[in-house]
Amino acid sequence: MREIVLDTETTGFDPASGDRIVEIGCVELHNRVPTGETYWVYINPERDMPTAAFEVHGLSEAFLADKPTFHDIVDDFLRFVADAPLVIHNAAFDMKFLNAELEASGRAPLPMSQSVDTVAIARSRFPGAPASLDALCKRFGIDNARRTKHGALLDSELLAEVYLELMGGRQAGLALAADGPAAASGSSGAGSASSTDRPFRPARPHGPSAAEEAAHAAFLTKIADPIWER
Repeated sequence: MREIVLDTETTGFDPASGDRIVEIGCVELHNRVPTGETYWVYINPERDMPTAAFEVHGLSEAFLADKPTFHDIVDDFLRFVADAPLVIHNAAFDMKFLNAELEASGRAPLPMSQSVDTVAIARSRFPGAPASLDALCKRFGIDNARRTKHGALLDSELLAEVYLELMGGRQAGLALAADGPAAASGSSGAGSASSTDRPFRPARPHGPSAAEEAAHAAFLTKIADPIWER
């Protein structure tokens, strides 16, 4: 199963008021394991960079001035994501921006059904607990020390690890060690097998003997007011 973990950085919160995407980062998963394939691009928003947004991601108007526009990269982006589920932290936000950019480029919108919202998954699994990316990294022991500012590719890489944990975690014990040294020694460590020698006992015949039936009947006579005779 192919999935794409995706994150964007923007100039603000609302594409309807003129905010634009300035960075897209994607990490490809196959059966929930990163393949090493990524998609990462800075985008010229063709507008100024508000101070509040710059303080979040550190991408200045001057830095983005020579970068491609969304229209320039839209075909490459759509080829990369294709029809794979998009794993996004707060999917409504990123999907709103992506679809605004796609519409402006004359492309069809991405259906919300294509997105997987990790915020919703986290809130379902841990009701009342913080569900930010930093909080989930802390919960699962994922090192996010490099995350001094938001960055689309780094955040996608961290989210890929968080998503794996949200969906059941790393299955370290799945590797079968039946032919390994630990299994041969009967070790009880992770991934090993152990056995206990027990004497053979043949299966009991299904029907009771005449003596057993007589003993059972005698036992029943000692029960006062049995419910099966009411």
